[in-house]
Amino acid sequence: MKFKLLKTLVATAFFCPILAFSTELHGTVIGVSDGDTLTLLVEQKPVKIRLTEIDAPEKSQAFGQKSKQSLSELCFQKDALVVTKKSDKYGRLLGRIYCDEIDANAEQIRRGMAWVYDKYVSDNSLYADQDEARDAKLGLWADDNPQAPWDWRQDKKNKRKQIIQ
Repeated sequence: MKFKLLKTLVATAFFCPILAFSTELHGTVIGVSDGDTLTLLVEQKPVKIRLTEIDAPEKSQAFGQKSKQSLSELCFQKDALVVTKKSDKYGRLLGRIYCDEIDANAEQIRRGMAWVYDKYVSDNSLYADQDEARDAKLGLWADDNPQAPWDWRQDKKNKRKQIIQ
């Protein structure tokens, strides 16, 4: 726990100058961790970005690898613009990502590769995109009973607690 806090503080201190002067970052996407997280190379420095307002399946969850592949197709090795406002508790910048002028956050929803993250959404137009993807049974919506990542993570956490007890 202390290490995680230290890591977050160091990351936040490192990126504060970027955040203080600009809400936009320009760079090249050099890595995709999963369907809602990527790494942008900005002025020769890697910057971890978490796509805001969406939550993609975890890598070991159903559609997790497909979601990662989808974000890779959209952004990997492409120039990107990130509109960011803050960072999360893990030190990642939170932002809306535009790769080749495509809003990757919304496109992941349109492709059925992510859910609208109800807890953090501010762009309500994403719900219409999600409804269209669900109605067309695109991506994760092809599954009869898709499980939202936040529910999947909670189930996994509960199972770990049961094992410990």
